[in-house]
Amino acid sequence: MQSKSSERPFSVIIFCHLLNDASGSPVVLRETIQALEGIEPDRVLFVGSQGYGALDDAGVPVRRYWYRRSRIRLLTLFAFAVSQLSLYRALSRADLPEDALIYVNTLLPFGAALWGARHGHRVVYHLHEVSISPRPLGWFLLRIAEKTAARVFYVSHDHRARLPIAGVPNQVLPNPISAKISKRGSATTYAPRRSGLFEVLMLASPRDYKGIPEFLALARGLERRPDIQFTLVLNADAAEIESYLPPARVPGNVTVHGRAATPEAFYATADLLVNLSRVDLWIETFGLTIAEAMAFGLPVIGPPVGGPSELISQGCEGYLVDSRDIATLDRSVTTLADEPSTALAMSEAARLRAREFTVSQFATALHAEILAMAPSAQKPRKR
Repeated sequence: MQSKSSERPFSVIIFCHLLNDASGSPVVLRETIQALEGIEPDRVLFVGSQGYGALDDAGVPVRRYWYRRSRIRLLTLFAFAVSQLSLYRALSRADLPEDALIYVNTLLPFGAALWGARHGHRVVYHLHEVSISPRPLGWFLLRIAEKTAARVFYVSHDHRARLPIAGVPNQVLPNPISAKISKRGSATTYAPRRSGLFEVLMLASPRDYKGIPEFLALARGLERRPDIQFTLVLNADAAEIESYLPPARVPGNVTVHGRAATPEAFYATADLLVNLSRVDLWIETFGLTIAEAMAFGLPVIGPPVGGPSELISQGCEGYLVDSRDIATLDRSVTTLADEPSTALAMSEAARLRAREFTVSQFATALHAEILAMAPSAQKPRKR
C-alpha cells in the first residue's frame, strides 16, 4: 500500500478566488480547501482584497491581491481587469515550486489561469456560474478556460450541459454540505410549527434575479394567514440592505436579516426553505442553501431548472415551482402549513437526500480527480 505522501502529486495547491463573501462559491471553496486537509499537501489561498466572509476561516495561509468593486458598472469592470493584473503579479512574486497546481475558483480569476499556463503549471477550474455579464466578458473568460485548463469541475449535470468547455476533461462534483451544518442538522429535530408559527425561510443575495420581489409578493399574498411568517436573510450589510430594500417595501409578515455568519441558526427554526431564483434571469447551478436546509430536514421549494431540479424530486423532498407562478407557490406553502403529515414525510426524504453530499464523499472524489491530473498519471511509470 502506498503512503499518503506518495499519493500527493503536487507539492502545493494554489487556490485563487476574487471576492470573499457569504455566497455559495466562496463557501464551497472553503469546504474544498478544508476537505483536502491531510490528503493533499500545502495549500495557499490568493483572494481579492475586498470583502470578508466564508474564506476568513479557510485555515490556510492567505495572500491578498488588489480588488475593489464599485456601484458604477464600468468602474467595476475596470477594477476587475486591474485585479487580474495584480493577481498575475502576486503569483509571479510568490516563488512557487514547478509542480504547484493552480486551482481557479469560478471563471473570474483568469489572471491565475494565464500565469499558470505560461509557467507550465497544471490549471484546474472549479466552476459555479453559468453565465457572465456582459456577454463579451463571458466569452473572453470561457476562451481563457478553454486554452489553459487541464480539468474542469462542474457542480451539477445541468451545469455541465449549459456551460461546455470544448476539449477539456471534466467531472461533476456536487457541492458538499459542511460538516458543521451536517452535524447540527442531524441533531435538530424537525417539527412543523415548532415556534408556534409556520416559518418560510429564504437566504439570497439582494438581487431581483434571486427572486426577492417574488418572495415579497408571496408573503404579501399570505398576509391573510397570520400563522405563516417569512424570514429573509440577505447576503449584505445593513447599508446595502437599506439601499436595496427600504423598510416601506417589506410586508409586515416578513423579517429581514443581514449577512449570516451562522446560517444554521436560521435552518434550525424554520419550517420550509424556498429558493425563488427567476428561471428567465438566473440559473442556479447547484442550490447550496437547498442542500443545507435538507440536512436539517426542511421541506424545500426550488426552481424547476438547473441544479435544484437534480436535488429535488417533485413531491418527495419538496416542490419544483417557477417563482413567477405566485399562485402555485401560495398553494405549495399553504399545503405544507396545513398538512403536518406531508411536511414530516418531506422532511424525512430531505434528510436522506442530504446524506449524499457529505464532505468525506466530496473529498474522496476530488482527491481522485487531482491524482488523475498528476503528470505521472498521463504516462506510464518507469519501473
